[in-house]
Order: sequence, then structure tokens, then C-alpha cells
Amino acid sequence: MGNTRKKKIMKSIESLKKQIEIHFEKLEEDLKKGNFDYARYHVKELDKSLIDSLRKRFEMLGEGDDGVVEVYNKRLRELIDKFEG
Repeated sequence: MGNTRKKKIMKSIESLKKQIEIHFEKLEEDLKKGNFDYARYHVKELDKSLIDSLRKRFEMLGEGDDGVVEVYNKRLRELIDKFEG
């Protein structure tokens, strides 16, 4: 893989991490306020789009993600479990 391509992928990984954190903040806020429709949107974005895209970027690099994807998945599951129960 070329150095330029690798830099672009790394930049997209950092961008995805920022987007994920923004959605987590909004999700936590919506759950606290009882805005469950908005919370479901953030869960869907995190689970089906952002976290999955992050995993794919790490696969493209051919490097491990140092558990970053698993940490995000665990954090999401904990939030869902906390407010479902």
C-alpha cells in the first residue's frame, strides 16, 4: 500500500473516531432526556455505519485496531443495556 493511501486511511480513521464520539455524546444526552427515537437513530448510526466503517478501515490497512472497535462496541452495548433494563 502506498504511503499516500495509508495516510488517507489513517486520516479517515481519526475522522470516524471523532464522529463516533459525537454520536456517543448525543446518544447519552438523548437517553438521559428520554428522547428514545433520537437515541435509536444514534444507535443505528454507531452500530451499522460508523463503527463498521472504522473496522473496515483498519482491515484496509492490514493492521490491528488495538481493540478500538471492540471498545466502541462494548460501550454501545452497555449504554443500550443500561437504558433497556
